[in-house]
Formats: sequence, C-alpha cells, structure tokens
Amino acid sequence: DACWAELEMISQPVCDAYGTPFVFDEGDGAVSARAIANPPAWNRARGAVMFNDCSQKLVHALKYRDRHEVVGAMARMMVHAGRDVISQADVIVPVPLHRWRLWSRRYNQAALLAGGIGALAGVNTQADLVNRLRNTRSQVGLGEGQRSRNVKGAFSVPEARVPGILGQRVLLVDDVLTSGATANECARVLKQAGAVHVDVLVFALVSHAG
Repeated sequence: DACWAELEMISQPVCDAYGTPFVFDEGDGAVSARAIANPPAWNRARGAVMFNDCSQKLVHALKYRDRHEVVGAMARMMVHAGRDVISQADVIVPVPLHRWRLWSRRYNQAALLAGGIGALAGVNTQADLVNRLRNTRSQVGLGEGQRSRNVKGAFSVPEARVPGILGQRVLLVDDVLTSGATANECARVLKQAGAVHVDVLVFALVSHAG
C-alpha cells in the first residue's frame, strides 16, 4: 500500500507525442513544446507512471534483481495507461537487448513486459522483429545528445522479418522512456522497414520541462 501511494500515475490529458501530462486539457492530439521543437520518430508515446524513487525501485527490481513477480502489476498498469495505442496495434515489439547483455542478464525486461501486455490485451507479441547490432554502453549518466549518438545505428530489422512489419501498426514496449533516444532509433528502423505507424508504451516516463 505504501509503495502504491508513492507512484505518480499518469492520466489524461497528456502530450500526444511524448505522453507527458498536461496541467490543462489542450484538446485531442495536442503536443508539448518539447514535441514541437524535437518531434520523435514514433507517432505517440504513453507511460503508466512518472519516474520517481518508487517507480525506479520497481524497474530496478525487475531489471537487475530478477524480481519477475512485478511484471504482472507493471503490465496491467501499462495496459490501463496505453488503452488507445494498444487498441490500434497489430503487433507488440519489445526494445531488444544485445545478445551479450541478454546472455549476462538471462532475460530482457522489455520482452517480459511486452509479453504480459500482449497476453492481457490479446495482441500478437514478437520479440525478434528488431535486432540490437552493437552492445552500446549504458545510457545512464549520458546527456541527451550523447544518448542519441550512443544508439545511432545500433538497431536493425532483419531482412527475413520485413514481411512481418510491412504495413503494420507497431507498438514498441520498454521499461523507461528517458530522452527517447533508444525508442527513437527503434521507431526509425521499423518505419524504414515498412511499418506505417509506431507507438511507444513504457512503464515509467522521466519528466522533461515543456
């Protein structure tokens, strides 16, 4: 109960592009100053909660301490927050890990969340539509520009998977959206491969002014 009370749930109205909450309802499809100045490669993003000490503990418990029991609760919150983007998705795709990081961690937390969301919402989930080509350094501690450079060219869609993306509306799933650099690069390669629409759904959004 104490943990639940500390979570900052996100509810409408939000920026249509970044999913960050507005103080006032600015109408359907309204976007923030950040989205106008720096439009993302994806179409819409949604998050269940704001990133704070409490949500960080949940994310880190899943990501670094094998606490897979939190997946169900996180996925349910994400389904609730992302109803609009889930309802229009043809396929759910998790942000991939590089094979060496996957080997060392033994699981991809984004894939666990994507699978949970897909099972709850009845949407096909495919974990192999995007590959991570380079084992990039952790984004933690990097500035926005450094994050973009770090992941530039780090993802691709395997040629054999292109037919599964052509003309599809893709929902990209991850645990946290910070600068958006990773999701942006994934959305870019998905659209290059023929996806007609890419939305992003995360558990936690890091606050940005504007």
